[in-house]
Amino acid sequence: MNFLQTPGKTDWFTQARLGIFIHWGLYAMGGRHEWLMNREKMTPEEYNRYFLRFDPDLYDPEAWADQAEKAGMKYFVVTTKHHEGFCMWDSKHTDFKATNTPAGRDLIRPMVEAFSKRGIRTGFYYSLLDWHHPHYVVDRLTHPQREVTDEELAELNEDRDQSIYAQYMRDQVRELLTEFGPVDILWCDFSMVWHTDKFPRTDFVNVKGREAWESEKLYGMIRELAPDIILTNRLDLEMPLSGGDILTPEQAQPREWVETEVNGKQVPVTWEACQTFSGSWGYHRDEQTWRSTRQLISTLIDSVSKGGNLLLNVGPTSRGEFDQRANDRLNGIGEWMKRHSRAIYGCTQAPEEFTCPEDCRLTYNPKTKRLYVHMLNWPYVLLHLDGQAYVDRVEYAQFLHDGSELLGPNDWLEKQLQLAGQPMMSLQIPQQEPEGVEVPVVELFLK
Repeated sequence: MNFLQTPGKTDWFTQARLGIFIHWGLYAMGGRHEWLMNREKMTPEEYNRYFLRFDPDLYDPEAWADQAEKAGMKYFVVTTKHHEGFCMWDSKHTDFKATNTPAGRDLIRPMVEAFSKRGIRTGFYYSLLDWHHPHYVVDRLTHPQREVTDEELAELNEDRDQSIYAQYMRDQVRELLTEFGPVDILWCDFSMVWHTDKFPRTDFVNVKGREAWESEKLYGMIRELAPDIILTNRLDLEMPLSGGDILTPEQAQPREWVETEVNGKQVPVTWEACQTFSGSWGYHRDEQTWRSTRQLISTLIDSVSKGGNLLLNVGPTSRGEFDQRANDRLNGIGEWMKRHSRAIYGCTQAPEEFTCPEDCRLTYNPKTKRLYVHMLNWPYVLLHLDGQAYVDRVEYAQFLHDGSELLGPNDWLEKQLQLAGQPMMSLQIPQQEPEGVEVPVVELFLK
């Protein structure tokens, strides 16, 4: 494939395949979604009750890093500042930060140190939105104070200067890229470019995009400070992927390898699906839509089978722990990855000549020349691999979880199913699915 070439260094990224997203901020105290300030239309003064009491006394970044490592994550991305505007590090450019809460310390630095010790690469999420900053123009789209009269809105914005806020962002991003050691990913989020056909792009009340963020200046500074860093596609710049290196579908699974249009042609891109365990990114105490471990593993497999990564989110509690639901899923993913990681790391979409069996996904490691059949539903007695490519190229087959050999059908089965002479390969499998294996995988050694 001829991929879109971008400045960021993505070689390691496409080998890693699995990362952990961490949404952590004052909203964890509310325990009812990271957008609670928006949803409940809180003023900064009302939201301040969390700032005055934020004290993650059980926060142990070493435990977080251990859990991520055991689950097979190769990189992490943490919310240094979410839309609420609260900064998790000791920024010199604001008082609205962790060091001024009862926590009394920088919460990002020890996290970076703990994850780095385990070889897990560093990513920083930084929100372009900021519902706290005094110069961030109050808008009608996402701001908690959006539902006021036109007169009240004009009064709120009377002394606000969006360009001062844009400089504030650049100052903070400079801190993040220069004071924490190597940063591999900068996850900027997000431009509000809806309705641009109705409003001028300089109307920050109705539209915030590249003009509001001064994205060209921000982008230039980022590339100067960290030429190899991986950027997301959310700066609204007039270039492929908005100047980013990866496309980031959110809470959705692409049906095939993701592409973008360049000069009138569709070009494959490096991509990453970012998804949650449930319906919330931040800690949500009462959320009942948690996905099973099997569903999450299947999502990882599906992403890799289409040439992508999965960034899987955890929302820690306000006391600084991953809750039991999150730990259960991470432990389950870790158990599966312990025996199946070579079907994920370094793998990608299978060559076109290999047809994917029914209810399965294929991943392929081009270096080892091994093809992996991920069995999302358990077939009866035989796994059918249709096509001459399987017949010509498969030298050996085994289950990946235990390394046990898989043989072709016996004469009786061939006669029953009239398989002889067909351009296909069939493998005998047990009648019962292997116990304790969330998604069984067949490893095929190719010529």
